[in-house]
Amino acid sequence: METGILLESGTNELEILEFRVANNYYGINVAKIREIISFQTPTPVPNADPRIEGIFMPRDEIISIIDLAECLHLPKPETPTGDMYIVTNFNKLNTAFHVNGVLGIHRVSWSDIVKPDSTVNTGGEGMATGIVRIDGKLIIILDFEKIVADINPETGLRMSDVERMPHRTRNETPILIAEDSQLLSKMIVNCLEQAGYTNLTTTANGKECWDKLQEYNASGELDSKVACIITDIEMPQMDGHRLTKLVKENGDMNHIPVVIFSSLVNQEMKIKGEQLGADAQLSKPEIGQLVAAIDKLVGNE
Repeated sequence: METGILLESGTNELEILEFRVANNYYGINVAKIREIISFQTPTPVPNADPRIEGIFMPRDEIISIIDLAECLHLPKPETPTGDMYIVTNFNKLNTAFHVNGVLGIHRVSWSDIVKPDSTVNTGGEGMATGIVRIDGKLIIILDFEKIVADINPETGLRMSDVERMPHRTRNETPILIAEDSQLLSKMIVNCLEQAGYTNLTTTANGKECWDKLQEYNASGELDSKVACIITDIEMPQMDGHRLTKLVKENGDMNHIPVVIFSSLVNQEMKIKGEQLGADAQLSKPEIGQLVAAIDKLVGNE
């Protein structure tokens, strides 16, 4: 099953694929999916993490299979009848996730997606990025990046890229950040501080960021408060593409550079970002390149 669904950019909508693990229902942003393949017996990998079910080779590349039931501590069916592999592409990595059934695709607005509270995601350690009600049923959108990074930390932000930077001077250029993951937000702030940027303001999603921009603009403080915006794409309430569109269509704000920093950045997403006016687009592992892009955009080279 090929997905291949394209949405108009900047509408604050996304497509959610609903799937089942055991008797629980979950969702994934279709933008992360490369294809969906029927279950085939995997080749086990000696001494692998128990969450790695094995590998398979659907074409000319070897892809690791992550057992979602194992990750979520859920029972596994005795027979894999109807089981599927959701093959994803994010952070420049192809990974397959073993699920027990695929139910369908729903178009929803980011404004309908609720951020899980601390009872679901204690200290940013949970596996849910959002919850949405579809046809009277609550669908939990899983944090696939976190699942992969927990198994292989090298797929996360490459902090060593920043640690290897030569000593840099303190820089008071004001930067506004929109990132819904508490963990990633802290890591981005830590990296930018190591790179000398100390005047940082964080927001939890695109809507919060947009509200702040409007507030600064109304008070005449816009340029003293924001010289660059860094935004994720996937965020509850308002996504990064919608935020970029609003900024670049606003005559008072369109001079502010917008950097899209997301695990979803691939060739197709770059085209969408360019159409919306993004000034730079980087995949999330590339934290060192993020610093270089900001340096260039704010004249700190």
